[in-house]
Amino acid sequence: PTQSSLEAWAMHAVSVSGLKHNPADALRQARSSPVVVLNRDHPDAVLIGLEQGGVLQAPGVRAALATALFRDGELSLARAARVAEMDVASFIAHLGRLGIPAIRLTAAEANADLDTLEQWLQSSSPTPAH
Repeated sequence: PTQSSLEAWAMHAVSVSGLKHNPADALRQARSSPVVVLNRDHPDAVLIGLEQGGVLQAPGVRAALATALFRDGELSLARAARVAEMDVASFIAHLGRLGIPAIRLTAAEANADLDTLEQWLQSSSPTPAH
């Protein structure tokens, strides 16, 4: 490899404790080049800025990232829609096309919600005139 090709692969390193105490610095460095996270002098992870090389601007990348993070429970529906740069209704439709439920409830939670809805409907319906 030539000197210029090695410079293109410039990297930074941060210890786990350094990452804990100053995560903003590691994220700032990751925007321009990979940052290796060292755990007791052993490489443990690599932080790579998604802005490098226009990764986030490639078609479908934001939607795929948001979908995976939502599916895995890492992002709320509204936040995932923002990451995907969609309105919530469009993101729900996107999830539906992929067969991913937009609302995740257990059977007990769904039944409790139905009970609450029924109680609300009964309390808000007009009483018959006598």
